[in-house]
Amino acid sequence: MRPTPTRIEPIFSPRLWGAHSLAPLFPEKSNLPEPLGEAWLTGVDCRIASGPFVGRTLGAAWTEMPVEWRGGQLVANETFPLLVKFIFPTEKLSLQVHPDDAYASVHERAAGGRGKTEMWHAVSTTAGAQLLLGLKPGVDKEKFRQGLASHKLEELFETHAVRTGDTFFVPAGTPHSIGPNMVVCEVQEYSDLTYRVYDFARIDAHGKPRELHIEKALQVTNFGKPAGGRATSLLLPADGATRSLLAACRYFAAERWECSAKCGIPVDSGRFELIVILEGAGRFAWPDSAARYHRGECWLVPALQARIDVLPETATSLIRTYVPDIPVLRTELHRHGVSAGALAQVIFD
Repeated sequence: MRPTPTRIEPIFSPRLWGAHSLAPLFPEKSNLPEPLGEAWLTGVDCRIASGPFVGRTLGAAWTEMPVEWRGGQLVANETFPLLVKFIFPTEKLSLQVHPDDAYASVHERAAGGRGKTEMWHAVSTTAGAQLLLGLKPGVDKEKFRQGLASHKLEELFETHAVRTGDTFFVPAGTPHSIGPNMVVCEVQEYSDLTYRVYDFARIDAHGKPRELHIEKALQVTNFGKPAGGRATSLLLPADGATRSLLAACRYFAAERWECSAKCGIPVDSGRFELIVILEGAGRFAWPDSAARYHRGECWLVPALQARIDVLPETATSLIRTYVPDIPVLRTELHRHGVSAGALAQVIFD
């Protein structure tokens, strides 16, 4: 089975806080009767839209992909390791927190046993965009409970203004919420475990509030241990493009590429990669074949592809994401003259 770049169809999820239009990323999703909050680009139930696995779900295809597709470092993984989404909030998301792997492996085995570490990249913003990430200094479990009881929990969070192009790293155990006036590309460890602690008294279409998970959230929240936050991107060398490393950890690394003319993306033989188109249209080319790409699409590039060329017809912005070997990544960046201080702003242990 010859490795070939493969397009994945998204799945759209309704959310109380979602939007009635997902344009311009998905112009066909306009004037919606029900608000959509998320587009899952690599959900295991997403369908493969091209290549030898066409028509299969990503989860089913992954179990059959040989080492030439997955890459040597991921050949033993039974489940797909990366979840990539677009998020379209028109209201604040719930105040929430995610467990880490250690907690999830014991308490959430039925849900896959994986924790959830993630990053957010602001694809677009309008005036007033902000998010909540982490607790203010001095907030302990007791103050947290008091904030819940008085309906003033939001006041205990650190507030961050958000501009287009900003990136935030969100490790498991860090309470957070995304606000309106933005569209976010989220890259995360593959998990859907979320513990809500406050949902702004919202009710669903049946007049019921969504479930809260306060005691679990209190168990996994890292009180007094600030971690993550705004990442400072690193400019990296690239063939014909502007390339920036947005954030990296042991679960994922994400880069942003800006391509206005032909550029080449090398593919490490040790891993598959994902390419998500934020803006623009054009063609991908690889030995003996090519395919058109458009805004909003996600493509899986097999490990032994070696290289994929981007030939933009309009200026193209894309996210490239993969599961990194962090020691190798550090060595590569040191070789390019990146200081230890700069690495600490973008690589999170």
